[in-house]
Amino acid sequence: MNNINFNVPYLTGKETFYIHDAVASGKISGNGKYTKMCQSFFEQKYDFNKCLLTTSCTDALEMAALLLNIEQGDEVIMPSYTFVSTANAFVLRGAKIVFIDSRLDHPGIWEENIEELITEKTKVIVPVHYAGVACDMDVIMDIANKYNLFVVEDAAQAIDSFYIGRDGSKKALGSIGHLSAFSFHETKNIISGEGGMLVINDKQFEKRAEIIWEKGTNRSAFFKGEVDKYGWVDMGSSFLPSEIVAAFLWAQLENLENIQSRRIELWNTYFDKLKEWAFSKNILLPFIPVNSSNNAHMFYLIFENVKLRDQFIAFLKNENIMAVFHYISLHKSPFYIEKHDGRNLAESDRYSDCLVRLPMYFELEIDKVIKKIIQF
Repeated sequence: MNNINFNVPYLTGKETFYIHDAVASGKISGNGKYTKMCQSFFEQKYDFNKCLLTTSCTDALEMAALLLNIEQGDEVIMPSYTFVSTANAFVLRGAKIVFIDSRLDHPGIWEENIEELITEKTKVIVPVHYAGVACDMDVIMDIANKYNLFVVEDAAQAIDSFYIGRDGSKKALGSIGHLSAFSFHETKNIISGEGGMLVINDKQFEKRAEIIWEKGTNRSAFFKGEVDKYGWVDMGSSFLPSEIVAAFLWAQLENLENIQSRRIELWNTYFDKLKEWAFSKNILLPFIPVNSSNNAHMFYLIFENVKLRDQFIAFLKNENIMAVFHYISLHKSPFYIEKHDGRNLAESDRYSDCLVRLPMYFELEIDKVIKKIIQF
């Protein structure tokens, strides 16, 4: 049996064509034709107010921290079960991270526990839409409005996923918080190798976001003819990607519906063919709440304990199938364990110990994977 990797980047066939076009145009340094096309695509399709491509989701989160003027001593509430970038972006500005547990039914932030963690120093709530599954944004935005807090959606995994509000409205994840961050890393549904995007939904941050994006200069305003020269006017960094990255991304966006259709087909196949086996083994399958769509970013299993999880990963590896666990609770990380306030975050630890991700990519030979899984 040939090796089945955890992830294989999907290429549409037009990536190198658009990259060649970008190179031939003589404009490859960024914020050119393909950057603008990609940003407009997201704004129009998902009703995002303003989009800025970045070199990574990490950069988008760091831009968010700069825009919100995070300072030493500010407190930021986020789940412990997330990637380190979610926290790092705010730690770099001097914030104290207040970690919150995950839900019982899926690894997203336990919304009902947020309010009890708010203090006079709290400034931001960062919900992470794990596996593209929506957090309860009505609850989160109600809390944020009550305490005058900002919300930054970590939508790294949430492209083309939606939240269904209590009023029945359907909103794209990333369009609800004041700011949001997306990833186009090669493991995501839509990719550019590395890459990301900051979404600015609160219009008060629009102009400053462009300045931060352009290394702290008002260069964007200069090219729009709004000022007769540009200079250093604020903090910033080199956050915008090259046109080569944007050209690659454009080829992916042209095929968004095809890519999503295939991933959903794979996700449903996993679910339908594994549900009886999983039930018999007391293994949990992914849970999609009624207020969330499913963008098929990930298919995971949750075992009863770490020993069984590790045995399963080893079993598949022996069959040349790569399945992997995911995050280690950040509150127990070597860097932050001494800074954490000591609260027990049992569900975050359970997902760290018991969750395993199955291979998920466009050209996956899924029946071979399922056949071996059922033999476990």
